[in-house]
Amino acid sequence: MEIKNVMIAGAGVLGSQIAWQVAFSGFNVVVYDAFEKGIKAGKDFHNNFARLFEEKGMATKKQIEETFSRLTYTTNLEEAVRNADLVSESIPEVEEIKKSFYSELSKIAPDKTIFTTNSSTMLPSMFAEYTGRPEKFLALHFANPVWEANIGEVMMHEKTDKKYFDIVLKFASDIGMIPIPIYKEQPGYVLNSLLVPLLKAARTLLFRGISDPYSIDKTWMISTGAKIGPFGIIDMVGMDTVYNIALRNGKINNDEESLKMAEYCKKNYIDKGKKGIKTGEGFYKYPNPAYQNPEFLSANKE
Repeated sequence: MEIKNVMIAGAGVLGSQIAWQVAFSGFNVVVYDAFEKGIKAGKDFHNNFARLFEEKGMATKKQIEETFSRLTYTTNLEEAVRNADLVSESIPEVEEIKKSFYSELSKIAPDKTIFTTNSSTMLPSMFAEYTGRPEKFLALHFANPVWEANIGEVMMHEKTDKKYFDIVLKFASDIGMIPIPIYKEQPGYVLNSLLVPLLKAARTLLFRGISDPYSIDKTWMISTGAKIGPFGIIDMVGMDTVYNIALRNGKINNDEESLKMAEYCKKNYIDKGKKGIKTGEGFYKYPNPAYQNPEFLSANKE
């Protein structure tokens, strides 16, 4: 099976990146979002990516024009999936929303279509029965930003047909990713199995009043040589995603501190419109966050 036409479900921070990368790599892409404001945000992201690619010499004007020519947008799910060989889902990290989405998608997608989820926190087996094609359903998980942290984690569940696992591994390679095969379901894949404990530890240090975001990020960046600290990463992921994860973990594990942490994120950041890069402010202000200032890591400097 050859992948030519791809539907991206969700035009948020990561969904828009995936759509751009797939279109840039030569595939026809339909970007679907349930809301017009989501489509508008996705188009704004793509205009920003075009400027970024040109400014950094990552693409010529012709390549950018060709990328835009391969991108279309719609709020009509049936229209979006009509010719799709593969779907990449990046809708909100809320279990019921995803179940509803796959239930609806299963009724209108062509038989050929492979479904993939980019969920960072939920396992494919949680939704397999709702897809109507468990053998053609698996995870294809991207890091942020897609073109720099270019890994594509491909994870099976027990009912995934190996044939489609191999097809998605090849697709990941074809769009410029380094394929990371994951043969058994693992919460957090490889990347988030390493990353989530870091972000949780950072949030805990802040929530308990141990230290402040800048100092925590400086500690990590100086000690490891990383280009970005945990709170900068949270801004990329999006505060609402972090909130949903903390809330879900709190409810599932009856973890009172996770629930309080979720409420802390909501009260101090989300309710104030500070959701991260996508709103222009989170722990840092964008487009020029303090951690990118050469003096950020200097002694006695912010």
